[in-house]
Amino acid sequence: MIEILNPTLLARARGTGALVAGILQTLRSRSTVGTNLLEIDEWTRSLIAEAGAQSCYVDYAPSFGRGPFGHYVCTGVNDAVLHGRPHDYTLADGDLLTLDLAVSRNGVAADAAVSFLVGDTRPPQSVALIDATERALAAGIAAARPGARVGDISHAIGTVLGEAGYPVNTEFGGHGIGSTMHQDPHVANTGRPGRGYKLRPGLLLALEPWVMADTAELVTDADGWTLRSATGCRTAHSEHTIAITDGEPEILTLPR
Repeated sequence: MIEILNPTLLARARGTGALVAGILQTLRSRSTVGTNLLEIDEWTRSLIAEAGAQSCYVDYAPSFGRGPFGHYVCTGVNDAVLHGRPHDYTLADGDLLTLDLAVSRNGVAADAAVSFLVGDTRPPQSVALIDATERALAAGIAAARPGARVGDISHAIGTVLGEAGYPVNTEFGGHGIGSTMHQDPHVANTGRPGRGYKLRPGLLLALEPWVMADTAELVTDADGWTLRSATGCRTAHSEHTIAITDGEPEILTLPR
């Protein structure tokens, strides 16, 4: 299903996007050396409830997961890049943490992710990983103009990731979003320009470039959800929900 939002729903989407951005900012500021991933999950549950919103994750049970996700935020540490299920792990100095959050409020969802280093240690490879996903996300957003096609976004993202020297996995990528978290069209993190669905004002997309340092192969953790790099290398993931407009795309989950 592909939804085109009317002005009323788009206004609601702005509110949900601001909520997601605000929660992620709060979680990032609280996630320090000694923080447990289960604490982050509990903070997320509380912040969503305080906002009168609903989690898109807690009851989420797609075919690629093992039963309902059962948590409120995805927490990926180091080699865990997608769908990281919170568990009893205490963050250490130099850990690369990814937080991925999707929330629905007033009937519209928004989705965003951020990767950052915990503590004071800044391993150069990890800094480069995060930077590549952020630059790829910016390139994908810049390509999201009315009349362009999904392939133009994918090509822009893939060009940045490829030039940075990272293999690109196409099993998981960006997606449409609206009244539900995951919708068509799929937005792969590499692709051919001029192909795919033509972008129209009112379309919401969650763009999410993610990379693993030296492989494109994923393995599933024993929890049935967390996806890790097959080689154990570090990973990073950046994501924003954007709205296609008559001109430049509007980033709904930009921190304020």
